[in-house]
Amino acid sequence: MAHHGNTPAAWTGVIIILVGFTVGGIGLMVGSWPVFWVGVALCPIGAIVGKIMQKMGLGAGPHQTADESEPARETSG
Repeated sequence: MAHHGNTPAAWTGVIIILVGFTVGGIGLMVGSWPVFWVGVALCPIGAIVGKIMQKMGLGAGPHQTADESEPARETSG
């Protein structure tokens, strides 16, 4: 069954990255370079946190193809 990214690891990573883009955008609009760089730093941190959570078991498992997910059928003949 497809999970389409609905895992705690995926949601957490995306939310952190979204906050990073928002903070970086606000920093650009107000002309504050330190705020901009904090936003830039949050983006890879979000990816790293998501990957760590995935390895902790909060993400999706290995992708299975349709052939692997169905049990093998024996034919007589």
